[in-house]
Amino acid sequence: MYTRALAREWSNAGHDVTVVCQEQHPERYDVGRARVVVPDLPDRLLPVFVLDEYEGLEARLLQDFTTAEREHYVEANAAAVRDLLPADVVFANHVLLGGPVAAASGARYGVKAHGSELEYSMRGRPELARWGAQALAGAEAVFVGSAHIRAVLEDVVGHVDRVYEVPPGVDLEEFVAEDRLRAFAGLIAAAEDDPQDGDERHPDPGNAARFEQRFARDEPTVVYFGKLIENKGVQVLFEAMRGLDVSAVVVGFGDYRTKLEALAPPDTLFTGALEHRHLVHLLPLCDVAVVPSIFPEAFGMVAAEAAAAGVPPLVAAHSGLAEIAAGVAAGYPPELAQLTSFPTGDADELRSRLRRLLELPPGDRRKLGLAARRAVEERWSWARVSQRLLDPLAF
Repeated sequence: MYTRALAREWSNAGHDVTVVCQEQHPERYDVGRARVVVPDLPDRLLPVFVLDEYEGLEARLLQDFTTAEREHYVEANAAAVRDLLPADVVFANHVLLGGPVAAASGARYGVKAHGSELEYSMRGRPELARWGAQALAGAEAVFVGSAHIRAVLEDVVGHVDRVYEVPPGVDLEEFVAEDRLRAFAGLIAAAEDDPQDGDERHPDPGNAARFEQRFARDEPTVVYFGKLIENKGVQVLFEAMRGLDVSAVVVGFGDYRTKLEALAPPDTLFTGALEHRHLVHLLPLCDVAVVPSIFPEAFGMVAAEAAAAGVPPLVAAHSGLAEIAAGVAAGYPPELAQLTSFPTGDADELRSRLRRLLELPPGDRRKLGLAARRAVEERWSWARVSQRLLDPLAF
């Protein structure tokens, strides 16, 4: 999402953009006028930070690669980049292995550090941390999505020069505060186009009928969307819902789903994975979007997307999520500002703040949603973000 949004914004702004990646079906995505190059990988080995399935590739955790396998991966990608030169700049995602690839290309480059490589693969592994530091030393700019990731970066690799905080963005034309009837019809139509194959990376079969049954009645609804892994804290949300007159919609897939289904309050709707074409209609049908992560988050994209759709976000008060909460709270009445966040892992406080939000008259809750939308417009549009990334690189 991050890469294709930047490719779209930069190319539509008149830049010549080429994306080097392992997406096997780039034609499915809107990258503006950018072109996509998919280099062959040695032995089809793909280094990742969280294991998942990738078509035609063998995913393996970065830390489980041998030194030779890492070097072969870097050279294969660097050779692909060199074939595309000259270029004004190489913009590399991830300290590892994007940083070493960019450095080996011989071009001037910047690196976008993400929380995933830092927390899941590099932390506690001195060899990888040193390699990352070497790659960053040659970068003209290093970007982080939040103050939290700036601190994590220095904690993992040591002091880094030329670091710029630029958060991710939100598609403000896609996520809008849609009226309920239009959102309801749009969600049903999107679900009717889904494959009914039971693949965990696809929406659950039969969602259209379940959505119609659930949202035909206007009842208080909390939504969570993201990976279904323990670190995301959905179990905290379920505990907080006890005793509240509210139901939940849980969007996503992952290895914790079975456990969550056993913990879920009655009437919880699990949807499986959904795409933006669903979420843009689902979010306006919900009253609150909760992001209960118990592990640090680089930014909190889902909270910003919910806010853009006019849904008040309520997030755990840590890491990049806290920055989203602060930005949204700045537009709330002072007496309601605390309703953007809750202490991490504290189900009782989450319950209390959910109750206060749900007890607000619908008109007042809608005003909060519109205030949240304005915060996104002012801080996190992709047009603004994409330009901020180019400024330090002298574009």
